[in-house]
Amino acid sequence: MTLALFYPQITQMTLIFFRVCCAGKSSAQRQKRYQSDTYGKLKLELHALQQTPSTMSTAAERQARHDRLGEDAKQGSEEQEAAMVNLVTKRDSSVDVERIRQLRERCLERKPNAWRPSAVPTARALQAAETAEADWQVRKGYVCQERLNSLQFLLDDQELLVGRVAFPDEAELAAMPTAQDFLRQFPPPPGQTGHCELWRDEVFSLGLGGMLARLRERGVEGEPRAVAFRQSTIAALTGLQAMIKHAGDCAQRAMTTAASEERRQELAQMAADCWHLAKSPPVTFRQAIQLLWLMDMGVSYGESVYLIVPGRLDRSLWPFYQRDLERGVLTRDQALVLIECLYILVNEFVPDGLAMSVMAGGTAGDGEVWCNDLTMLSLEALRRTRLVYPTVGLCWHQDLPAEVTDLAVELVSEGIANVGFFGDETIRKGLVGLGVPADEAGHYINSTCVEITPVGASNVWVASPYFNICGTLLEEVAAQAVAPIPAPTFADFVAAYKKRMVGTISNAVAVQNRYRALRKAHGRKPLQSVFTRDCLTRERDIDDGGALYNWVECSFVGLANLADSLVAVRELVYETGDFDFAGLKALLDQGFAGQEALLCRCQGLPKYGNTEPAPDEILADMVAFFCRECAQWHLEPDASAFVPGAFCWVMHERLGRETGATPDGRRQGIPFADGCGPAQGRERHGPTAAILSATSWDQSKLIGGAAFNMKFPASLFRDQASRRKLRDLVVTFLQRGGFETQINVVDAKTLRQAQDNPQAYRDLVVRIGGYTDYFVRISREMQDEILLRTEYSV
Repeated sequence: MTLALFYPQITQMTLIFFRVCCAGKSSAQRQKRYQSDTYGKLKLELHALQQTPSTMSTAAERQARHDRLGEDAKQGSEEQEAAMVNLVTKRDSSVDVERIRQLRERCLERKPNAWRPSAVPTARALQAAETAEADWQVRKGYVCQERLNSLQFLLDDQELLVGRVAFPDEAELAAMPTAQDFLRQFPPPPGQTGHCELWRDEVFSLGLGGMLARLRERGVEGEPRAVAFRQSTIAALTGLQAMIKHAGDCAQRAMTTAASEERRQELAQMAADCWHLAKSPPVTFRQAIQLLWLMDMGVSYGESVYLIVPGRLDRSLWPFYQRDLERGVLTRDQALVLIECLYILVNEFVPDGLAMSVMAGGTAGDGEVWCNDLTMLSLEALRRTRLVYPTVGLCWHQDLPAEVTDLAVELVSEGIANVGFFGDETIRKGLVGLGVPADEAGHYINSTCVEITPVGASNVWVASPYFNICGTLLEEVAAQAVAPIPAPTFADFVAAYKKRMVGTISNAVAVQNRYRALRKAHGRKPLQSVFTRDCLTRERDIDDGGALYNWVECSFVGLANLADSLVAVRELVYETGDFDFAGLKALLDQGFAGQEALLCRCQGLPKYGNTEPAPDEILADMVAFFCRECAQWHLEPDASAFVPGAFCWVMHERLGRETGATPDGRRQGIPFADGCGPAQGRERHGPTAAILSATSWDQSKLIGGAAFNMKFPASLFRDQASRRKLRDLVVTFLQRGGFETQINVVDAKTLRQAQDNPQAYRDLVVRIGGYTDYFVRISREMQDEILLRTEYSV
């Protein structure tokens, strides 16, 4: 794409006024919010960062500390609020425009096709501990320590954060085959990793040195399992310290070749920050965002954990940002550039085809809307970076300042597909239903795409598994075709289908429990455990049940096709009697070949997404059934919930490719509907009707994720009036209980040109089934699926 598209003309926006709490809240209410919010209080602890109490904090101790700090927070609350008004948002800051442009282009040029932790330090650590220490938990701590200690970094002349990994040199590559041979005796256990935001409270208040001091003070007494856990976490944290020191050393080495005194000063600051962070807690915004990235990258690399996400930047970084502004050591533009550098580092590190997420807005523990300048900057940073990572999910609440929603809609209308809109009240309701305390239910993250996990407390496996619900429908049709007495009524047929799904779900739960047992025996992640509540308090590894939330989130793919197909079965078999099940099976097996009239008839029946009662009611009934059935099952290690979702990733295309024709008129191999919206091209009455259908049933229990896709031509949004209409559609969806909506603003002509000339469109980002990807990277089938989606007008 041309640079003209990437860099809009620099103009000044109107001053945007917004507050932490919505307009009209009393001073007492605002003070109540400051007192109750953990992250707002954290800034008050910056004066005692070197304190290292003798024991790790329990939940009660954390609450006591928050209560104590709440009294102090009363002082200066008016100053806090005053610092948040009259903040200027610029369409494109003049600060470091060229720097970000160069970093973006370099990232695209040097983007690795895949990232793999080196086998050599892993084998070295396991071999060294083979005779000295037999306990697997401790050995995994040594592995993490050795991996991180061996890690080195690269810096170019524009980067402001250290964290771009230097990949193995020739000597290590030469040793790789021998190391891989040794590691074949340690196959990785099944099950998911990552998909979470780490717990940052402890390290942001105590630093790595303080956390290590607490662990060491516990000594080597106690239950052997707990002692082994302590030893493993000490080893892992020591490795993280070494890695962060290496990051500082990298910046120091770069000073010798710096082209200017200004760059030498930048590098000196980066080196000093990293050396400080290796022992002590962050004090400045720059240090906090540097530590955030090194934590995430360190856990990912040190323990082969994929998809650790930056998460809630407007909460974790807010006290540092506010304090630096008050001290005059940071400007808003400088903070924006640092966030942009973070986004680029994420793209440097994470292979294409995955997902990384940031969230902004939403509500705090007391239900008050959460909004500050970093909420805006988290969104604004997408304008100049325009890479595949991260997505930024705006947690929408009716009290969220309109300017924030307007900014998100503006970015979407400019073709930035990374923005998603999440219904905060809908998600909070679902989390409370799963047992999350109400005062914590607002602190969640879309762990990568649209699936939801509580921040800093999760060992949640997502999309485990994907259910091909239309494939199961075809199995039931086949069973009815040979049954001595087929289901006499449509209700009996639906009951038989549900019974078949019960068996499918039961088998899936058994598989997940088996995976959990294998993970406990052969997994272990001591460093991730350090940054996951309440592993330290329980002295249990995250793979041994240490996390507060150990859910498994499954996903039901093809909801709209299932509803539309059941409408067709009722029509063809039960209402008109034109087919028996044997005839219907033969028709579907042939893929409607030579039966164009029948195909058109099936395609012309009422379809979900058009406010048609029949398919809408069937879909609502099936979702309620899936939710009830999932609630019957529990998983190891602590009777965790089996949580439903309708999250697809790319599986609607893959499962559709593997599945024969379905009664709704979908031909063999065609992708299923993505998420909770209508099947591609079936919306006959525009986006409003599709929204009304999609919100005619309760989405709050689908904490495993439910995306609603919309697509518009780019030419549509050339004026403010059309953008306001788009905003109204988004808000209507969310007000009516919608879980999440995401929008592609791109012309079909542009997509076809990208298919023909992929190199010219290498950075064209589109929304898929909950995540973003480069259009030219995805399969041709997935490209065609996006083209099939209905292109709305407003």
